[in-house]
Amino acid sequence: MTINLRNVRSSALVDVMKLQRILLTLLLCVTAAAERPIKDEQSWRKRRGQILSSMQKVMGPLPDGAASPPAVTVLDEVSFPQFIRRKIEFASGDGDRVPAYLFLPRPAKLRGPAMLCLHQTVAIGKGEPAGIGGKPNLHYGVELAERGYVVLAPDYPNFGDYKIDAYSLGYASATMKGIRNHRRAVDLLVSLPEVDPRRIGVIGHSLGGHNSLFLAAFEPRIGAVVTSCGFTSFRKYYGGNLTGWSHAGYMPRIATVYGKSPERMPFDFSDVLFAIAPRPVFINAPLHDQNFEWTGVDDCLRSAQPVYARIFHAPSGLQVVHPDCAHDFPPDIRNRAYEFLDRSLAPTAALKSAHD
Repeated sequence: MTINLRNVRSSALVDVMKLQRILLTLLLCVTAAAERPIKDEQSWRKRRGQILSSMQKVMGPLPDGAASPPAVTVLDEVSFPQFIRRKIEFASGDGDRVPAYLFLPRPAKLRGPAMLCLHQTVAIGKGEPAGIGGKPNLHYGVELAERGYVVLAPDYPNFGDYKIDAYSLGYASATMKGIRNHRRAVDLLVSLPEVDPRRIGVIGHSLGGHNSLFLAAFEPRIGAVVTSCGFTSFRKYYGGNLTGWSHAGYMPRIATVYGKSPERMPFDFSDVLFAIAPRPVFINAPLHDQNFEWTGVDDCLRSAQPVYARIFHAPSGLQVVHPDCAHDFPPDIRNRAYEFLDRSLAPTAALKSAHD
């Protein structure tokens, strides 16, 4: 029997071309579905679930929530005219204990607002927002305590008094271990008689700035967010070089799975803001921040703003300021952030839950 190789090659080429057309059609369908406008709250909820799933592809899976408040050990207590400051440890649920400072207003009151205060990349960790050391412009924890807030300022893994190998516990990133700890911190705040569980916010600078956003995306009990110098679009982060996001203190899969490429990343900060909606977010994005380029911040806001304005009728839910400074949180901007929190966490504020 004689086989005509030219006909075989021609037939194979036709099959390949058919397969390519099928794949292209599927790709166009998927792309069209992904880009389909979010028209109502139901479609927003579906998209939000997709975003949280994409974030977990990079960060690792979100652990299940705990059924009870964490056990707390008080290590030290100091009284000041306006508050009591306790140095504590609370159980994370992973077998380790998270060091933190807890501020309780004086005189004691029931059902007030509370803030989770997350520190920047600094050796003393929680000590900086607690006002014990570091930069005065980052003492937002003690300043909020002076305004009457219950304040909890925990250490992030391997800062301050907290030494932990998140990877030995099965985590794919230190970021997800931080989210786990911060959700347990919310569990702690909710358990306190001094705290109204509907009036809990989160604030952070730099490392604490993006950790505030990550927590709010996964934790619907967070009612308001202040993020200072915490993000830009991945495309505009150091020209698209994501090395700074990919080390062991953050998300190693950004390097090992996604090649440090913004184009390959399954989420960006516009998606994180989308997932937080409709809860109010205050963003400090200085004009001369050497880490987080401010126009990338505005790009993310433009992408997320329609969800706030059209779906939830909250066009002022996303607020951004661009002070003429570097990677800092100046006094006038902090005051604006605190006033934003006073309004957003007021007893009469409509704090819409993001529960699925």
